[in-house]
Order: sequence, then C-alpha cells, then structure tokens
Amino acid sequence: MASAHEFSFSTLRGEPYPLAALKGRVVLVANTASKCGFTPQYEGLQALWAEYGLRGLTVIGVPCNDFGGQEPGAAEEIGQFCQANYGVDFPMMAKEHAIGEAAHPFFRWVVAQKGFLAKPRWNFYKYLIGPDGQLLDFFISATKPEAPKVKRAIARALLPG
Repeated sequence: MASAHEFSFSTLRGEPYPLAALKGRVVLVANTASKCGFTPQYEGLQALWAEYGLRGLTVIGVPCNDFGGQEPGAAEEIGQFCQANYGVDFPMMAKEHAIGEAAHPFFRWVVAQKGFLAKPRWNFYKYLIGPDGQLLDFFISATKPEAPKVKRAIARALLPG
C-alpha cells in the first residue's frame, strides 16, 4: 500500500469509513483506550480537533484492547465514555487490533513506512498523515497531543503547497 488513503475503518456504528474520503485533509490517527493512564489524552485530541478541524485536520480514534486489556467495552460503551468524559466529537472507529497477526492493515502499514519504532507499543500512539495520504510522523504514547512538536507538525502539514 502506497498511501493511507487505501485503508478503511468502520465507525463505532459499524459504518464504513474509508480514508480515501479524507484526501486533501491532514489526519491524526490515534489508537485509544478508555482505561489507560494515557486516557486523558482524549482531551488533547479533542482540543486539536477543535483548533485545527476547520483548517483541514481530521482526528480519528481507533479503540484498541491489545495493551493491558484497557479497552474492554463494546462500541456503544466506548462512544458513551468518550462523549461523557471528554466531549469527544471527532470520528471514533470500531475497536481494532494494532499489533500481532490480527493487526489492522493501517497499523502494519505505518510500521512498513517508518520502521520498527513506529509500531504501537501501548495505547495513544499517534500517526500524522499528510493531505496526499503519506505518513509524515508518529508520536509515542508519552507525547501528549498538545505537545509543541505535535502542533508544529500539524501546522506544517496544513500549510498550502
């Protein structure tokens, strides 16, 4: 696969969510979990969505139960948790695997693009996709969404040209 635009997820409601529909937009994909020490990062992801959404950023949450069983809920529970606790209104996908044989192809692709260090090692790894579908950068769990380097990378990706 040459571009993130070749992948598709399903929303929490089970509707197809092809990344090809986001051509021309900058996308930040995060593997998320509701019962993790990094769960408060939902707040930072929502803030990025609020700050940059109208300028061309789409934030996508992909719940994952691969790390410590920290996303045990069903789709409806995940959606309710995110909305009630963090006011999340950015697109949330159905639960997916981020590692192992069953890993969603998007997560296998990011490793193929950026190497071993891009492989999610825990919840809240964040992947920045350019308007052309290319993987621009990734940020580990400990890097908060509001970190200056994340915001700089998003701002650069949103620049025309």
